Amino acid sequence: MTGISYDRATAEQYRLAREVPRAGLAAWRAAIETAIEATAGLTPGMTVLDVGAGTGGFAAALHDWFGVHVVAVEPAEAMRALIPRVPATDGRPGIEALAGRADALPVPDGGADAAWLGSVLHHIPDLPAAARELRRALKPGAPVLIRNLFPGRADRDLRVRFFPETVAEIDGYRTVDGVCADFAAAGFVRRRLVAVPQESAPSLGHYAGLLRRDTDSKLRALSDEDFERGMARLRAADPAAPATSWMDLLVLA
Repeated sequence: MTGISYDRATAEQYRLAREVPRAGLAAWRAAIETAIEATAGLTPGMTVLDVGAGTGGFAAALHDWFGVHVVAVEPAEAMRALIPRVPATDGRPGIEALAGRADALPVPDGGADAAWLGSVLHHIPDLPAAARELRRALKPGAPVLIRNLFPGRADRDLRVRFFPETVAEIDGYRTVDGVCADFAAAGFVRRRLVAVPQESAPSLGHYAGLLRRDTDSKLRALSDEDFERGMARLRAADPAAPATSWMDLLVLA
């Protein structure tokens, strides 16, 4: 995977600025529950791969919500160090963090019950290879749940709202049809596509205070002038307004 190079300080900034508070993820829990009901489903003790896990916000959420064992795979050592570790003891599922890439997962063949890819597609240089690797690592029929922005579908993202120049970066991402084609070649079929809201911070004022340019590839791509204009728009907004952003959940199995 490619993208920002993280040291410990940048990883900490990422965690503070980019991890959505658990209270803001209620709609994601419901969307995941609905999505997996249409496939094999998830039950306590099953294994979920979190590919490109970052600092582990969703790894912890998936573990807590569904009682699953989470194998969090993250190539950046500084990010991986912040993933919560939960030992698997007495039959209770845990969270483990492993070094690896989407196209080279450090897991055995056919052992995982689902895979989660959260905001990571655009950091994977060879998506067809990653799709083949997921097919190897997953049990037959196991779902891949992809949380991402896609070209033409990102107008309700908070960054696009206040930094409209970020659309140029998002337009370079793989489209929904392109991702589905890459995964179809590895034997996956599209099952569901739905837009999901999240409360990225308690309020827009809080969100503005958390925002860090260096932790976001879309903001890093902006000129200094475009970034400052976006921050001015954000500071001029009602600071008490909800910081609601939307992303897509694409499910393949």
